[in-house]
Amino acid sequence: MDLSIIIVSWNTREALKNNLTQLLKSQGLSFEVFVVDNNSSDGTVEVLKAEFPQLNIIANSANHGFAKANNQALALAGGDFILLLNPDMLVDDQTTLAKALAWLKSNPQAWVAGFKLLDSTGQILPQVRRFPTLADQLAIILKLPHFFPKLLSRYIIKDFDYEQASAVDSIRGSFFFIRREALQKVGRLDERFFVWFEEVDYCRRVYQAGAEVWYAPVASATDLVGQSFGLLPRPQAQRYFRASQLSYFQKWHPAWQLLILKLAWVFSNLGLKFISFVRTKK
Repeated sequence: MDLSIIIVSWNTREALKNNLTQLLKSQGLSFEVFVVDNNSSDGTVEVLKAEFPQLNIIANSANHGFAKANNQALALAGGDFILLLNPDMLVDDQTTLAKALAWLKSNPQAWVAGFKLLDSTGQILPQVRRFPTLADQLAIILKLPHFFPKLLSRYIIKDFDYEQASAVDSIRGSFFFIRREALQKVGRLDERFFVWFEEVDYCRRVYQAGAEVWYAPVASATDLVGQSFGLLPRPQAQRYFRASQLSYFQKWHPAWQLLILKLAWVFSNLGLKFISFVRTKK
């Protein structure tokens, strides 16, 4: 088996159907597809069983989050390579996966790789990031980039050339290829991350193991961005982000940096409550 494709779904039935319809037309490789459904309420599992009987479906009775759900399928995957694919993705054409695998086979130093992502208008979707630092994560918590956009220029690598292959710190987790060797040496995703930061953590573990993460423009897919996350109420999404961000810093950074981030979240939440209070008094 060349490739095991794993898709974690949560209430994205129509986007997932479009994804699979395009994906299953892929040629030039042998592949299997796992869909791990995190207790969707939109009939996803029933539709998949009726319309895509060739899939391997894991239907959870609760929402286990992104990392744990992927790990359920990773335990069963038989491919030489694994693709973690978001449900709201569309591979570019029938040769996308074959092109990606050909590049991976020619670049054994890349234990993890990402390829070109396009938005719904066909424009490049920036996805390469440097590993998080205290400064950029503080800026995000305090929403400073709304006033000073250049604060995140280093973190998001504003000048990155998406037409050139390059070793990078981390890539977006929506179209995320993993070499079998990485699973054997690095292991599966860290389940302390419910959603967000799990791919950053995995990339960092790859470097810790002495290998590399790469971006290459030789294959492309359209990322419709956040159709599952868009269903989350904003306060809940922020709680997930906060928990994962703090878990990442607890794992990889000094305790004093974790403390500063915790205090920043308290300050930010107090500020939002104050603004809300002022508005209600007007």
